Amino acid sequence: MRITVNGTEREVNATGDTPLLWVLRDELGLMGTKYGCGIAQCGACTVHVDGAAMRACQVAIDTLEGADVVTIEGLAQGDTPNPVAEAWIETQVAQCGYCQAGQIMQAASMLANDPNPSDDTIDAVMSGNLCRCGTYVRIRQAIRLAQTKMEG
Repeated sequence: MRITVNGTEREVNATGDTPLLWVLRDELGLMGTKYGCGIAQCGACTVHVDGAAMRACQVAIDTLEGADVVTIEGLAQGDTPNPVAEAWIETQVAQCGYCQAGQIMQAASMLANDPNPSDDTIDAVMSGNLCRCGTYVRIRQAIRLAQTKMEG
């Protein structure tokens, strides 16, 4: 089966019902997408499929024909970091860091669809991405900083 990941068509040797998460990590060596819960409740495995944030633990690869999958590794534009990832670093969001790739992917998708979200929208969209360290205030600050970076 062939899937496009981070702009490159890749051949994968997995059955069609294999979750994208395991193909990314085990077959393609893309370790940025994390396993959290396996039931799409924590957001650690968030990737973009055709620009939409999706939970890779629940997306079977046989549903991805013709789709464009982007992982945290593919979010940057060459050597230029994505403004969301850059804001995450500047705001020092991460404590343990485990959930941060999923958080960044969710935030990047939200900002691509709504460049000026309200605090209520941020809270609603980001509520499906859990952070055991509780850095939610810094996450919102980073989203606001990313929004500024994207505007300017």
